[in-house]
Amino acid sequence: MDYRESLDYLYGLQRFGIKLGLDNIRQILCRLQNPERTYPIVHVAGSNGKGSVCAGLACILLQAGRRTGLYSSPHLHSFTERIRIDGQAISKAEAVALIESVRAASDGIPVTFFEFTTAMALLHFQRQEVEVAILEVGMGGRLDATNAVRSQVTVITPICLDHSEHLGADLATIAAEKAGIIKSHIPLVLGQQPFVALQVLGDKAKDLQAPVFRYGREFFVETVGNGFDYQGLDLSLTNLQSGLYGVHQHHNLGVALATAEILLRQGLELPTVALREGVAATRWPGRLEWWREERTVLLDGAHNEGGAEVLAAYLASLAVAGIRWVVGAKASKDIANILRPLLPLVDYLYCTVPPVEDAVPAENIARLAGEFGLAAACFDDSASALAAALADRRQGEIILVAGSLFLVAAAREYLMDQEGA
Repeated sequence: MDYRESLDYLYGLQRFGIKLGLDNIRQILCRLQNPERTYPIVHVAGSNGKGSVCAGLACILLQAGRRTGLYSSPHLHSFTERIRIDGQAISKAEAVALIESVRAASDGIPVTFFEFTTAMALLHFQRQEVEVAILEVGMGGRLDATNAVRSQVTVITPICLDHSEHLGADLATIAAEKAGIIKSHIPLVLGQQPFVALQVLGDKAKDLQAPVFRYGREFFVETVGNGFDYQGLDLSLTNLQSGLYGVHQHHNLGVALATAEILLRQGLELPTVALREGVAATRWPGRLEWWREERTVLLDGAHNEGGAEVLAAYLASLAVAGIRWVVGAKASKDIANILRPLLPLVDYLYCTVPPVEDAVPAENIARLAGEFGLAAACFDDSASALAAALADRRQGEIILVAGSLFLVAAAREYLMDQEGA
């Protein structure tokens, strides 16, 4: 098969939908002779910030010269972005070879898309002889395909209500699903958590005798001017410069630094300068991303209440003349809770649908905006919505694109196409 045919086969696996459980992935990995046992793994779960933590840690390891694998989802533009070695997405040829290998190993197993891609990543990291692999949980934790591994460090970033149809309708239940990645006697790094979630995570860690390193207790950060200071397990670093926008990213990078310190304690060579340079070099497209570093279009994948609150705090810190919001969301998301913290800061909405099969109708978003007293227009696709927002923009105003990473990806593609026109 060529690359297109391979992707068609891979995306065809989505007919099996989301099937939480570990039996299939374990069987496939066994047939592949358990590649995940040949390198240390950092396993990262959470509702918000886990992608930024993974990106920050990967960049720190790269700056230290450690060969690093990163598995994350979803991708923005190309499937190959999901599996990276030292910051570089796999090639199309590598993707084809991996699909062929995993397809053979999964013969007779009704494998899902995410189970298949997880096996691909774990096999690729073995073939590339990585020194550390970073795995981002797809959803939840306990029954997520990535939980078939035994990690060397586990990380849980802030938890909020998200994916409730699969994980539960309250924080305690969702936290219990995230806690499923905690392993016996394996260090656990915790980002800032709601009290209810913290209780659940702490009880699980205690039961498994997992050492806990908690933000605000064993490590913390303090924003100072345009940078931040980090007080960690063994290290104290001042005047760190973040490669990511937003004060909340100081917290995420603090979690990445604490995780790096644990790897250092476990014997991985990480010069202190690499921690500082890694933080400064971290990039994570689509998350508080100013397009081309110009203060005109702000792209953010905020897709739940927690992400919207963080985005609102960042917007409130800006000195702008107005905000025009291009918004769309998947039908599974609580759009009212996404809108609530942001609408007081916004002047006009351009409601559309992200390029997914099941999206919130643009008219529904416009109706909710109207209940808040905001004017809104509806558009059939993200390109026309963004084009209208850019045409309407006045001096000093910014265009916000947020509500779904799929929407952000479509907006980035439109902006790239306009630059190439």
